Amino acid sequence: MKTYLSIIFSSEGGKPSEVKSRLLELGLKAVKGSYDFVYEWDREPDIDTLLWFADRIQSALKGMDVMFSIETV
Repeated sequence: MKTYLSIIFSSEGGKPSEVKSRLLELGLKAVKGSYDFVYEWDREPDIDTLLWFADRIQSALKGMDVMFSIETV
C-alpha cells in the first residue's frame, strides 16, 4: 500500500527544497508525475495509522505556508 502526497506551494512560504528535506525525514520519497512524494507501507495501515501519519506531515510542514493532500491506495 502507498500513500501519495501532493504539495501546493506559496510564494510567501518556505522554500521547496526545505519542504522536501522535511518530508524526506519522515520517510517519504520524492517522485515525478501526478504526485510529488510517496510513502510505501510495509503492511496495510488502518485509519488511525493514516491519520497519525497525516498529523506527522502537518507538523513537519507547519509554518511553511504550504497546502498538501494525501491519497492512500
